[in-house]
Amino acid sequence: MELSIQEMVKKHVDGIPKCYLVVPEPAVEGKSLPAIPVLDMKTLLAQETRNSQLHNLDATCKDWGIFQLVNHGVETLVEKLKYEIHEFYKLPLEERLKFKIRPGDIEGYGQTAILTADQKVDWADRFYMFTNPIHIRKPHLFPELPSSLRETLEAYIHELQKLSRALFELIAEALKIERTEIEEMFEDGMQSIRMNYYPPCPEPNKVNGLTPHSDATGITILLQVNGVDGFQVKKDGVWLPVSPLPHAFVVNIGDVTEILSNGLYKSIEHRVTVNSEKERITIAMFFNTKLKAEIGPLPSLLLKQPPLYKSMTAEHYVKDFFSRKLNGKSFLNYMKI
Repeated sequence: MELSIQEMVKKHVDGIPKCYLVVPEPAVEGKSLPAIPVLDMKTLLAQETRNSQLHNLDATCKDWGIFQLVNHGVETLVEKLKYEIHEFYKLPLEERLKFKIRPGDIEGYGQTAILTADQKVDWADRFYMFTNPIHIRKPHLFPELPSSLRETLEAYIHELQKLSRALFELIAEALKIERTEIEEMFEDGMQSIRMNYYPPCPEPNKVNGLTPHSDATGITILLQVNGVDGFQVKKDGVWLPVSPLPHAFVVNIGDVTEILSNGLYKSIEHRVTVNSEKERITIAMFFNTKLKAEIGPLPSLLLKQPPLYKSMTAEHYVKDFFSRKLNGKSFLNYMKI
């Protein structure tokens, strides 16, 4: 397997190597498709519109598990970050390989971690690392990034931590539970970032940019860096495209929030397709609980119905998740009682 698909594509691919070949289900095309909901952070936080917007958030988390978020307040920083990520993927390969994934690790720069002999590799180069708690950062990754990217990422992480805190508060309010029930679990929790580079592919319908899966997170906040289509969600058994809105984040509910809400809120299965001519670049930030937290339906929600999911420590949950290959919502199904 090549060290970088980006470099492999530069050499002009004659045929697609077998390890990438898949037969993805086609997405539905057409003008009458439902668009994923768009929520406005300003109106969610404003006193005069909060109640009606909370109703929208609640309905969206129940019906979709995903939305585009506008007026989030991070717009200026987003533009700087987009530039810095572009610059990172323009670095010579030897510069990027300083960060390559080490044997037995999942963090660093490279391709899909291979966990089984029959596993297919996604058509993507990615850079994944844990960013919080700060003491678990790997010294050879974040601290060694080019200084302008490192400083911009640090500022971005800080802003997204504030945004995620506000979103978790709103989710607690929409679920009609005490804010502290969710706050205490996620405050200074595990957080990670993944910068994704999807090179063009001569036969894009024969590969996956990202294998279909739902995220094992509380929430994920995705920035579509260069506005190229490719992100798709599975709604009612059908794949729907998510067209990037300028300056918007895509926020999706992860399996952890589905479990905490005892199935009231739904995580959504999603995937990435690639383009025959254009590269696609994104950055996702994943927000999870503390390692010591217990992941299971929240006690206050069990007054209304019995638990639908098992409980386990977040540490056990994360280990279990990373020991398996991505496969739709299979991990969430494993957590069901």
